[in-house]
Amino acid sequence: MPAFSLMIQGTTSDAGKSTLVTALCRLFVRRGIHVAPFKPQNMALNSAVTQDGNEIGRAQAVQAYAAGLEPHVDMNPILLKPNTDTGAQVIIQGKAIGNMDAVGYHEYKSIAKVAALDSYYKLANQYQAVLIEGAGSPAEINLRARDIANMGFAESIDCPVIIIADIDKGGVFAHLVGTLDLLSQSEQDRVIGFVINRFRGDISLLQSGLDWLEKRTGKPVLGVLPYLKGFHLESEDAVAKSPQKNSADTQLNVVIPIMPRTSNHTDWDALRLHPNVQVTLVGANEPIPPADLVILPGSKSVQSDLAFLRQEGWEAYLSKHLRYGGKVIGICGGFQMLGEQLSDPLGLENQHANTQSKGFGFIPMETVLEKEKQLKQRQGKLAFCEQKAELTGYEIHSGVSRFSSSVSHFATLEKGEKEGFISEDNNIIGTYLHGIFDHPEALKTLLNWAGVKQGQDFDYDQHRNSEINRLADSTEQHMNIDALIEQCRDFQKIN
Repeated sequence: MPAFSLMIQGTTSDAGKSTLVTALCRLFVRRGIHVAPFKPQNMALNSAVTQDGNEIGRAQAVQAYAAGLEPHVDMNPILLKPNTDTGAQVIIQGKAIGNMDAVGYHEYKSIAKVAALDSYYKLANQYQAVLIEGAGSPAEINLRARDIANMGFAESIDCPVIIIADIDKGGVFAHLVGTLDLLSQSEQDRVIGFVINRFRGDISLLQSGLDWLEKRTGKPVLGVLPYLKGFHLESEDAVAKSPQKNSADTQLNVVIPIMPRTSNHTDWDALRLHPNVQVTLVGANEPIPPADLVILPGSKSVQSDLAFLRQEGWEAYLSKHLRYGGKVIGICGGFQMLGEQLSDPLGLENQHANTQSKGFGFIPMETVLEKEKQLKQRQGKLAFCEQKAELTGYEIHSGVSRFSSSVSHFATLEKGEKEGFISEDNNIIGTYLHGIFDHPEALKTLLNWAGVKQGQDFDYDQHRNSEINRLADSTEQHMNIDALIEQCRDFQKIN
């Protein structure tokens, strides 16, 4: 079977590119096609760690899961992690090479493109199909020069493109027609059709618009995908809202601050979905409600996010919360904030060398950011409870933390390594491990620690697999997948 590629581009961010690639990965696998996901350039603070210790975008890890594959660095060779409004840490083929501002990275793109093409061709030589996800919109005029995320990449490898738009945002026909119109003729020629995403209502009321769109552009509408109520898929960048639970079922109220550089927000997805847990996210200038458990999440700029929390009143809130017996978990950057001192001598996060900040002081610990980033998948057992529940997770951090006195640890990892912290009064946990709620045993034990005594069992991995199947089933119902595959093969033959 000849190899072929297909690129999914969107009229906007969050149009549905990631979900469509995920659905197609699962549907291709069902047809016996050995398929791999790929995104040349990703900008997100929500990343994943591969088995061999490389860092890629979260969406490609989910897509790999849908394809039945272990995530690999070649699936996302360029990852940009914003640490200021104008700059980001640049990660090439899984390893950070430094910080760049927007102008500097624009100049660097020609070098980055070499890595993107290298990774793509490695996948193309191993798999029968490669499903490529674009980034943002291909019609961003100011970013067209040296583009390696959308049409610039599609033209380099000569692959067909689908453009997807979110009708739930409004203006779907303007989005599609305008996007196509702003492309060059050669770029328009490789667009094989449109997909409209998140449609609600009677499709017959949309038909006249679909007919007009096809006549106006000469491109077919390949599918109208319905809005899936309650659908959950791990988000790449936007922080997903928490569903409101039935108050009769709620046994635990969790409050989480959303900071300017919050990272790895999928850490609390299992809590958001658990029937006995209500998660409340608190942004800037929002009142902080009472909580049973407060989670301080990861951060790409720990010192600046710590200053943000102080400005928003979280220091006094946490002191009062703990004084009255509340629970706190600090994860990665949140763990560092709970310590006594944070130092960034090399300017890794703030781009100013030798910065220091006083932590909240709830953990006897000092943290220094060092150049070498820790990237590891981890497994072990919870160390602070009699059950010794199984635990899985991953580390992504530059900080090296050292305790100033003897402490009890959160977990015992492979080879007997001790990890994290738990306070003598049993109310504070600190850990560098992301994903601590994903394993059903760890989730149940941590919820019990926080106050849920007879909660329902919940398996996050099982739920994720079920949701991917639901997405794939819906996509199969509303798109002709076999015809799409043939269309891609025909494009490859012609070109």
